[in-house]
Amino acid sequence: MTQLDAGPIDYLALEFPGARLNGEGLKELVDLTERGIIRILDLVVAVVADDGSVAAVALADLDGDGQLDLALFEGVSSGLLDEEDIAQSAALVKPGDAVGLLLYENTWAGPFVTAMRNAGAEVIASGRIPADDVVAALDALESA
Repeated sequence: MTQLDAGPIDYLALEFPGARLNGEGLKELVDLTERGIIRILDLVVAVVADDGSVAAVALADLDGDGQLDLALFEGVSSGLLDEEDIAQSAALVKPGDAVGLLLYENTWAGPFVTAMRNAGAEVIASGRIPADDVVAALDALESA
């Protein structure tokens, strides 16, 4: 991946209360990947023990259907997420919960960015507006 064809890189930290991972939502993650919309760079699931210690868990059959739900992503690791990232994310959840970390490239944007650079433009900033802020702003508009 060169700078010219890389899309923006984002991450998500997901809380799983009671460390219950049932596979819900994995179909969408696989679909986004197979359609080339995103590329998974890192995928880590860690459980926070009652004593606060953190242990990464192996990808498994999350929905109990006998098949490895995340086989497509098994061993995916860019090296961008490290132990400190996992510990910081784990600190956001309570003991007994699990945290999932997903680092992904928005591959859909790569060709657009490349085309803009070829036209003489440069990406000078990028960012993310938290979904809660967008919902609150839209709710405020609706009630106005």
